[in-house]
Amino acid sequence: MSRSSPGVARMAAILNFIADHPRQSFALTDLVRALKLSRATCHALLTGLVDVGYLYRTGDKTYVLGPALAAIGRTAAEHFSPLQVAQPEMRKLADDFDVVCGAYFLEGDTIHLRERATSARHVGYPVPLGTRMPLRWVQATSFFARNPRDADAAQVRINPSPSAEQLQQLQGGMAFVREHGFIALVRRPESTSGEAFSTSGLEDPPVVPQTDLDPARAYPLLAIMAPIYDARDRVSISLVMAGFDGVISGADVRRAGEALAEACARISRFLIGQPVDG
Repeated sequence: MSRSSPGVARMAAILNFIADHPRQSFALTDLVRALKLSRATCHALLTGLVDVGYLYRTGDKTYVLGPALAAIGRTAAEHFSPLQVAQPEMRKLADDFDVVCGAYFLEGDTIHLRERATSARHVGYPVPLGTRMPLRWVQATSFFARNPRDADAAQVRINPSPSAEQLQQLQGGMAFVREHGFIALVRRPESTSGEAFSTSGLEDPPVVPQTDLDPARAYPLLAIMAPIYDARDRVSISLVMAGFDGVISGADVRRAGEALAEACARISRFLIGQPVDG
């Protein structure tokens, strides 16, 4: 894990502290006491931040957020998309595992494929970018893993309604996602479809969540899903790896799933505002 310089960390601490109290202004003494900085260090940092416009020094010698920082915040709010962070992760996953990696957004009761990265072998993948499909119980394992109450509410709206067996698989799949950060989707024995999800919404998905991964066993893997969490601990985006060849060993499924889960965890930490491993 890379480490930032102490100066950068202290500067960020000042900005974050003031941003956390937007209706207040703080004197040098307040910041020294709250952030446990030396007076000389804190004064030097404040002077530098005022010089570049990130802070503003008021007439009574207190500090508030400055105009340059406000402009940066507006620009970020207007133009930032989580896909800017997700795209490099998706590109690496697609290349490392020779698959298609798609970003599916949950929009009401619809999932929307808004971005994807493909390995050279999968150029022309048959599920087009922009595809929308109804949310089904299988995808709910990723989107609602930490919010079973939302999963229960979604089940009422899903058509066709999940069977008792499917509801049991959903609960097991969500528990697996909570523990491992991903879920493997394998072909149903009676299914002939080669795609992980049906785009018509008229039939059950041709996949089921696999919660028992034996390293020595081979699985008819169609896809792996993993959630990206926001600051409210909810999921509006899941990354999906698809396009695997034939049957895959449990060890390889877990290796791919863990790589996907780690990528989604990095994206989640960034979106939440936590440090991201370098």
